Amino acid sequence: MPKVLVCPVAFNEKIKLQNVIERFLKSRTRSLVDYLIVDDGSTDGTTEMITSYGSRGVATIKHEQRRGVGAAIRTAIRYAEKNAYDIIVIMAGNDKDNPEEIPELLHPISSEGMDFVQGSRYKGKVGTGGDMPFYRKIATRMHPWLMSFFTGVRITDSTNGFRAFRLAILKDERIDLDQPWLDTYELEPYLMFKAIKGGHKFTEVFVTKIYPPKKLGYTKMKPFVGWWSILKPVFYLGLGIKK
Repeated sequence: MPKVLVCPVAFNEKIKLQNVIERFLKSRTRSLVDYLIVDDGSTDGTTEMITSYGSRGVATIKHEQRRGVGAAIRTAIRYAEKNAYDIIVIMAGNDKDNPEEIPELLHPISSEGMDFVQGSRYKGKVGTGGDMPFYRKIATRMHPWLMSFFTGVRITDSTNGFRAFRLAILKDERIDLDQPWLDTYELEPYLMFKAIKGGHKFTEVFVTKIYPPKKLGYTKMKPFVGWWSILKPVFYLGLGIKK
């Protein structure tokens, strides 16, 4: 069996992240994988809440100050590499992803030899995506269209952070995760773009995406600055501005 690390990343998500942890601990996947939360410098009690689950197999790494979601994912990847994991699963720390669907992401890797499996709220389904804000419905359709255009591979959901990939793809010298411009929302689309264009086996599988009640906050992403951050790698790589 491959060694798998599941990693939510979070910043100031005490209430939602606790639900993420509880759902994972009750899931069918619990006994098959290891679990690490990267705390990106939380200041609202998130850190103490995560630590309280240490005796139940929940490991954590905390950044001393907020560095960005890309930097947090990079920390998780480096931890996984150092500890000889084969596969890493990235998921949201704000309770939008279903831990019961982790096996759906892992199946194409183990049974079909895939290298990168992207979760898609739109794959083969109609009217899915959860109760997301209107501007996000537009953005989550536009981004995969642009990604598909520049990579030459049809993609239905390139902004969904629920995905799994073999750590072996990072041995590809064309992939450089340590670039400073990848510290916020850029790293995820960068890695997907590079995996596809590098010829690594890629597929999508359907996953649900459930947005929390509005009073708890949809996301910490700012509509314009944040969306430019996830669009930037597509244009930079597609036009040859960055490597």
